[in-house]
Amino acid sequence: MQGDGQKKLHRGARVGVAVTPETMAMPGVEILRGVMNGRLPAAGISKSLNFWIEEVEEGRVVFAGEPGEESLNPMGAVHGGWALTMIDSACGCAALSVLPPGVGYTTLETKGNMTRAIRPNTGVYHCEAKLLANGRQIITSDARITGPDGKLYAHGTSTLMVLRP
Repeated sequence: MQGDGQKKLHRGARVGVAVTPETMAMPGVEILRGVMNGRLPAAGISKSLNFWIEEVEEGRVVFAGEPGEESLNPMGAVHGGWALTMIDSACGCAALSVLPPGVGYTTLETKGNMTRAIRPNTGVYHCEAKLLANGRQIITSDARITGPDGKLYAHGTSTLMVLRP
């Protein structure tokens, strides 16, 4: 199964900071591809929350994740912060995917809407993020989380500020 292979790659992946003086000469899409294929370290948050990059192209990123009991709220469902963090991460990476070398971003705002409860240990969820607007200073993107059953579990948008040297 593709999800299982990706999960094993992720769980064994090293974590750290992918943007270094050496990678500053790379366009954002290449940095993300390096993280996805293991040449560059994954973000620590992806290890903590058990999600990873599954697909990358300019203006579009797909994350996959499998929440477990470590992500539960007191009611027994996966905490909404898991979904919102995956939305924020995927939206940010969609923005990074179109940035030239040496240019970064930061999130100004992320909004999320949960449409149904995410249950732990029920399979792999996917979060697809796409750019909505790519401005010189502000980028907006949106994302949708779908479950193993193909249903929509959450959706959201991010506003990101472009950080030029």
